[in-house]
Amino acid sequence: MLCRAALRTSFLSAGRYLLFSPHSVTAVSQSCFPVHNLVLRNESIRCWSNIPFITVPLSRTHGKSFAHRSELKHAKRIVVKLGSAVVTRGDECGLALGRLASIVEQVSMLQNQGREMMIVTSGAVAFGKQRLRHEILLSQSVRQALHSGQNQLKDMAIPVLEARACAAAGQSGLMALYEAMFTQYSICAAQILVTNLDFHDEQKRRNLNGTLHELLRMNIVPIINTNDAVVPPPEPNSDLQGVNVISVKDNDSLAARLAVEMKTDLLIILSDVEGLFDSPPGSDDAKLIDIFYPGDQQSVTFGTKSCVGMGGMEPKVKAALWALQGGTSVVIANGTHPKISGHVITDIVEGKKVGTFFSEVKPAGPTVEQQGEMARAGGRSLAALQPDQRAEIIYHIADLLTDQREEILLANKKDLEEAESKGRLALPLMKRLSLSTSKLNSLAIGLRQIAASSQESVGRVIRKTRIAKDLELEQVTVPIGVLLVIFESRPDCLPQVSALAIASGNGLLLKGGKEAAHSNQILHHLTQEALSIHGVKDAVQLVNTREEVEDLCRLDKLIDLIIPRGSSQLVRDIQKAAKGIPVMGHSEGICHVYVDSDASVEKVTRIVRDSKCEYPAACNALETLLIHRDLLRTPLFDQIIDMLRVEQVKIHAGPKFASYLTFSPSEVKSLRTEYGDLECCIEVVDSVQEAIDHIHKYGSSHTDVIVTENEKTAEFFLQHVDSACVFWNASTRFSDGYRFGLGAEVGISTSRIHARGPVGIEGLLTTKWLLKGENHVVSDFSEHGSMKYLHETLPLPQRNTN
Repeated sequence: MLCRAALRTSFLSAGRYLLFSPHSVTAVSQSCFPVHNLVLRNESIRCWSNIPFITVPLSRTHGKSFAHRSELKHAKRIVVKLGSAVVTRGDECGLALGRLASIVEQVSMLQNQGREMMIVTSGAVAFGKQRLRHEILLSQSVRQALHSGQNQLKDMAIPVLEARACAAAGQSGLMALYEAMFTQYSICAAQILVTNLDFHDEQKRRNLNGTLHELLRMNIVPIINTNDAVVPPPEPNSDLQGVNVISVKDNDSLAARLAVEMKTDLLIILSDVEGLFDSPPGSDDAKLIDIFYPGDQQSVTFGTKSCVGMGGMEPKVKAALWALQGGTSVVIANGTHPKISGHVITDIVEGKKVGTFFSEVKPAGPTVEQQGEMARAGGRSLAALQPDQRAEIIYHIADLLTDQREEILLANKKDLEEAESKGRLALPLMKRLSLSTSKLNSLAIGLRQIAASSQESVGRVIRKTRIAKDLELEQVTVPIGVLLVIFESRPDCLPQVSALAIASGNGLLLKGGKEAAHSNQILHHLTQEALSIHGVKDAVQLVNTREEVEDLCRLDKLIDLIIPRGSSQLVRDIQKAAKGIPVMGHSEGICHVYVDSDASVEKVTRIVRDSKCEYPAACNALETLLIHRDLLRTPLFDQIIDMLRVEQVKIHAGPKFASYLTFSPSEVKSLRTEYGDLECCIEVVDSVQEAIDHIHKYGSSHTDVIVTENEKTAEFFLQHVDSACVFWNASTRFSDGYRFGLGAEVGISTSRIHARGPVGIEGLLTTKWLLKGENHVVSDFSEHGSMKYLHETLPLPQRNTN
């Protein structure tokens, strides 16, 4: 076996020893160490002092591959296979240095996390080809100049370069490049060259295995490649069947063989395509296969191989299945795409949906992609129903909420007990998680309101125009398409959102928090039971697979709108992760109540108490109380403080308020804080304009209130505060779809396009244009045409108000 390992002398430190077995020391270049540190005696145990090494215990027992992507983060030993198309430039001469540097950075990051990384790399032939071409051109130019005596060179033909010669010329340069890159991260790399014959010799196999284990034990990254300078022609063995029968014909089969031999947890095969497709990539119907199972290869059509390298997708799949059979998980992904190559390896290890994941465990239900397609088809069927049929479904859900009350509360009790035993939820979230008889009754009432108001939501004509004689245009309401609603600790959200989606004819994907799994499961079951009465059960899907939220946000071909319901951090994460899908919602609910100098004592205490204490965990609860400076040290101010103390509200003083006090409450850390509990900030302002400025600077454009008896001041506040909801002498808690008469809401939007404020049925609709003509063509309306535009506004059809 031809092996070379390079260890940097900078790793030497006093007091540390490393023992190598007789077969492994031959892989280490003696020139890498001071002579006095190396002792060799008749092939006995070799040892040298001062070499540190890192030993990290395996995080799992090797034997079975990971069943789900989310488990890949537990991978301890990882092989990264770099295809020729990944490391080679597009002109096939030289290396793609930028990509290679990014890959080295990712491997170094994982290595420094305590993982054991190995690289199977191509690129020696391309690197050698670049060097040999340069030498040939230089040699020819010198000879030609001497022969002709002229400085001008003629066109020089470069001979076809033999691949083995290129490999021989490129191996040293390729390894030197890897060593230089890994040195930047204080990581040592070692090179090992193998051929297929090395795996047929039992002694050489043991030597290779021992060498790799010793290198990994010393925190060294082995860089493995087939020795293309002497590699024999591949032996006929195309099926790669059986754990003990795999021929090392290329780096794909080499990576699979090493992964199984070394009991690797994960094999990452990087190529120039995103993964496996159900039809040739680039064709109109091609879909990326997220998870590939043994036996699925019959449904895959393999295209041609890339212009560089020896393999193609078919040998990659066969090698991947062979490794999977040997207990190693496999992901095939794109290592050349400029937008993802900088983090493709780390994304795979983090369990993100990148490339094609090979798994032996098929999920019990449909994949999320299949659920998205089912929701799309079901939503279209739902939109085609008559309005009274959609209303009938919603009425039936409302009835089931009360009829199946005991089963729902029992499931919710399981969720509460599990959350309490694990202690993973704060008190405000526990309150949101809890269901009660009164909550279910309120839900049922709200759903019946939605059913009653949904009669003419879909297909309603909102504009009608006569373009010309016998040419009429209508603008009508239609569903948005497929909604993805992600919610935390709010099982009551599921029937609300489902009813609104049904009323508006939208398909729906629901992703609830695992803390409400039992509650969500039964509520979804009841929703599908109601949908079944008109054969549209698939319109509402509950995502139960281990899909990460970030992965769901990438399904831009399946999802038309994302609506997050949860913490401000969840909303921010979704807004950041969404790729090409609009997100409707608000990241924070920092609501203000401004108490004006002309405020009524009775109204102030009632409104402030209700806004803060009625449900402090709600997004429409008061978080900052702004008080006019003239009210300080007045009976009204004392009553406000006394009321908050009685309600056990913790007060944080704003900077200006604190300056007026000798002994003040704890000063607020930030004026832009959503407490979600019995806490609030009090700040002082000098005028209504200063209150408005404060709201615009520190608020979240959610809900803001003025309490005053001065109508002029109130109107000024209402007109100038730029929030979704602005109230006069009313609690912030009125900012709610049910209280607005919408029946329920999918959320409160603070965006400035489409829907704003509590979003009910209307916010889940868009429009399309219907044009009805009689053999009309645009040329008839030209300067010399026979027709003229009329553009007459026509009366709208009478709406049914019953």
